[in-house]
Amino acid sequence: MSTDLKKWLSERKIEEVECIVPDMSGVARGKVLPTQKFLRGLEAKSLAIPEAIFCLTVTGGYPEETDAFLDPAEKDVVMVPDPETIRVVPWYEEPTAQIICDCYHFSGEEVSTSPRGVLKRVLKAFEERGMKPVIAPELEFYLVAKNTDPDNPLEPPIGRSGRPERASNAFGIDAINEFDPLIEDLYDYCEAMDIDADTMSHESGPAQLEMNFNHGEPLELADQSFLFKRTLRETALKHGVYGTFMAKPMGNHPGSAMHIHQSLVDINTGKNLFADDDGENSKMFLNYIGGLQRYLPAAMPLLAPNLNSYRRLQPWSDAPINMHWSLDNRTVGLRQPNGPAAARRIENRIPGADANPYLAVAASLACGLLGILEEVEPTSPIEGSGYDRAHSLPRHIHEALAKFQRCKPLKELLGEEFSAAVLAVKEAEWDAYQTVISAWEREHLLLNV
Repeated sequence: MSTDLKKWLSERKIEEVECIVPDMSGVARGKVLPTQKFLRGLEAKSLAIPEAIFCLTVTGGYPEETDAFLDPAEKDVVMVPDPETIRVVPWYEEPTAQIICDCYHFSGEEVSTSPRGVLKRVLKAFEERGMKPVIAPELEFYLVAKNTDPDNPLEPPIGRSGRPERASNAFGIDAINEFDPLIEDLYDYCEAMDIDADTMSHESGPAQLEMNFNHGEPLELADQSFLFKRTLRETALKHGVYGTFMAKPMGNHPGSAMHIHQSLVDINTGKNLFADDDGENSKMFLNYIGGLQRYLPAAMPLLAPNLNSYRRLQPWSDAPINMHWSLDNRTVGLRQPNGPAAARRIENRIPGADANPYLAVAASLACGLLGILEEVEPTSPIEGSGYDRAHSLPRHIHEALAKFQRCKPLKELLGEEFSAAVLAVKEAEWDAYQTVISAWEREHLLLNV
């Protein structure tokens, strides 16, 4: 395969190669090498990187206690590029390629804390049972004016009209055209990088947009979602604004989600296993939903991984607050869209846009698989608004971590070392957050208590 990569790089006159891996927060980390050095490292299997990068917090630190998942010697691991992921990076002046890498110990074992590796393990569990998941992500994001002082609230950017958006403009055509030059560049970049971006629409918040991806294989679409986030941020910077996937960037506007449509097909026949021969919901479909209902609350550190994530999950805010399911109902956590039997699927509306795509997809699929294996019966689908029911999802990261800690089946499926790393990293982020005093506290407590 190195010969094919060499040919690919030569044909495009690539001068540098970015070897990238997604860390736990979904941040692209790795090394940039001249093309010839990359090829030599590929042949010698010497593209090394510290294993500890998978345990970095979103603030750039490391947990204090790492014995359960990290060698105390802080050893290197080998980056093994996946040839299927190589792409030209279109925003650089000099010809540059990027390639996503899996990481292995020198003994040959895959690194257990690698998010991409976690998703691959979950997919293998389906494959061993003759099933193949199919997913379609939907990623929401905001465009915001540049913000160089983190103490200042975010503001909508100026569009082509010379004015920022102030009101809701859901599905507004003229509203989305406010940023037409940026969006045209975004689609061009996606096409150059083989990111299968489909439909873009304007969401409810000011300058809040959504990109839908065509359905396909989970690992490929997680790769595309990971690369799309980076692409959107780079495109926004080119146009003098920021692109953000924060779950709740503005207090008085809706948050941003990463909805994940998912179904299962038979590996041999390609038949959708979520519908029976009569076109009705199959037992497997119902057990899958039952698994999502039982286990997704414990998987919240992977679906809502940041303290800010839980600000999004509020009633009447275009986000779910519980695990009810229903037909074509956007107020519940699990929505069954209308459609023919061949397209039978369930939409998980819980993950935030800030989630690592590999981990959000892995967690969602793992919960569904546990439901199938344990034959979990779902509750009855509800009628009416899910907001009329109790708020049953965790309300903050500490509650979510406690549920995750107690959920042995989920931790075993995702990997014990990985699960220990999640708990340690998120506890370290919480400790860092506790050192920050907010403007709200100064406003309401300074002179009143």
